Amino acid sequence: MKPKTSFFFFFPTLRKLYYPLYRSQLHEHQQWRGITKVRLKWVKNRSLDHIIDTETDLKAACLLKDAIKRSSVGFITSKSVADVQKLLGLTVPVLRFMRRYPTLFHEFPHSRYSNLPCFKLTDTALLLDSQEHNIHSTRELDTVERICRILMMTKSKTIPLQSLQPLKWDLGLPDNFVKSIIPKYPDHFRVLTASTRFVSLQLTQFREEFAVSTLQKSNENGNSDGDYRNFKRGRTALAFPMNFPRGYGAQKKVKAWMDEFQKLPYISPYEDSKLIDPNSDLMEKRVVGVLHEFLSLTIHKKTKRNYLRMFREELNLPHKFTRIFTRYPGIFYLSLKCKTTTVALKEQYRRGKLIDPHPLARLREKYYYVMRTGLIYRGKGVKLINDQDCLLNLEKEENAKEDSEEEIETGDDCSESEVEMSEVDVDSDEE
Repeated sequence: MKPKTSFFFFFPTLRKLYYPLYRSQLHEHQQWRGITKVRLKWVKNRSLDHIIDTETDLKAACLLKDAIKRSSVGFITSKSVADVQKLLGLTVPVLRFMRRYPTLFHEFPHSRYSNLPCFKLTDTALLLDSQEHNIHSTRELDTVERICRILMMTKSKTIPLQSLQPLKWDLGLPDNFVKSIIPKYPDHFRVLTASTRFVSLQLTQFREEFAVSTLQKSNENGNSDGDYRNFKRGRTALAFPMNFPRGYGAQKKVKAWMDEFQKLPYISPYEDSKLIDPNSDLMEKRVVGVLHEFLSLTIHKKTKRNYLRMFREELNLPHKFTRIFTRYPGIFYLSLKCKTTTVALKEQYRRGKLIDPHPLARLREKYYYVMRTGLIYRGKGVKLINDQDCLLNLEKEENAKEDSEEEIETGDDCSESEVEMSEVDVDSDEE
């Protein structure tokens, strides 16, 4: 329903004083289109669930590798990591997890306490780590741009470092990026320290050259019908790529709903949204655009819901923004694997693989291959693989089977409660 016209509309002076919304170009478009919402079932995607399941162990292994690299003695003890199981998102004790992958972590007894297991990196792990360091060095400008774009989407252009730290792995940031990257770019970033020792990262100035969203770039590069050219002329809106679960795309109600949604003006996530009615359809499409851009900036095009929740106010997201994920299953996939909630960008995956993987994503596939090899042959008492063979003879994964999907009877209203019940407090850094 459209909001009623106030009598201020007929008085230009009062209108400018009380309604700055009328001076915005955004108001040239209708914010209310009366779109009928369709209740959709949540559909399980086994292919994406499998990716999230395997990458949970991969992420934990990489974080433990970084912890060993930070250690001044070059190793860590089982006691020092016994309490970080929840922080790593593991469902098994850390000691058992590290023993599961002897190709990455070499176990040996402590020099003073023989019953205390210690772990250091294997030669293969060190070789992979050096390759990772080279990628960070050669792609440093790409990393700087990614941090800038995250800051540019926020209202204050400032992010607490404690909110950014849990996203290091997802965003592909070096372990010590605060010391290795931030000081090298004073014209981009500024570190703010409050009296309460609350450290934040601030953008020094808005970078216009970065203020182009991934959706805009993809339409500009792969334009086939002139949509992007017309969009720049203000004639039409950009459409989000849709990949509906089986059966949804053919439903008339769903098709009509998505057609109306796609016709709404596209609001860049880097534009100011203060003048948009928070309850309007236009704001809902803007929220979809912000979440789409945030996920596009991650290395694996996915992240945990609680990580996004830490940015809710700065990104101007609604309180129950998780409903956006279940309301638009053609754009997002919400997974409940590994006792947490992960959201993925469906358009970036095909047959269980990233369509355009980042160099870090390719390197992490090597990490996973090494881990899997150690899991299969652990306990054999022989040298498993040669350091070079591990990398040069990396097996090509078989093409993943077509996405296997299973319908589950959940509507838009109840899916939020199901997600809430599925979450347990496994990551203190997510809170």
